[in-house]
Amino acid sequence: MFIKAMFIKTVAMTLLAGIAGLAHSQDGKALYNTCAACHGQQAEGMPAMHAPALAGQSASYLARQLRHFKDGLRGTDSADTYGQQMRAMAAVLPDQAAVEAVSSYIAALPRTAPAATLSGNTDAGYKQYNMKCGACHGGKAEGNEAFNAPALAGVGDAYLLRQFAAFKAGQRGAEQADKYGRQMRMMVNTVTEQELIDLLSYLNTLK
Repeated sequence: MFIKAMFIKTVAMTLLAGIAGLAHSQDGKALYNTCAACHGQQAEGMPAMHAPALAGQSASYLARQLRHFKDGLRGTDSADTYGQQMRAMAAVLPDQAAVEAVSSYIAALPRTAPAATLSGNTDAGYKQYNMKCGACHGGKAEGNEAFNAPALAGVGDAYLLRQFAAFKAGQRGAEQADKYGRQMRMMVNTVTEQELIDLLSYLNTLK
């Protein structure tokens, strides 16, 4: 675990140096080239790097999360190792124009289907999703701009499982200024461990 953590830290430092070289760029693709080392060339996600799929995600959501990392609303908890790494990465984006450029580029990439790591009752998961998630995140988990809710389909169950745990532990959604994070933190506390496995298994069936 120590060697793996050191490897990830080394990669992160290399990526920071790469982004710093693009400090004044507003070219989304050029800015994303550095992100690709963790998130994949097509933003398809890389489980080995604990990096979620980002392709096709809402540009507004991506920009908001990058701002949250930059502003200290996310990734500040000492137990949130990967959030801390992302906070360091986001910090070197020089301005809002760069944030929006890279977010728009990622949003335009075709969504992928990350490999499933969980196996639960998809019928039960469908019911849980429709009772607790669908009203905000969309009938097919495609996201809903009107509610500022991101897409959940195609993100990957490993990442979503980790974020549920982060919300429950108060590592995410605890800041007063993080309005939507606080809403999600309340919602995840209504879901049991088995319900979550079933729910994520259902999301794995959505393309």
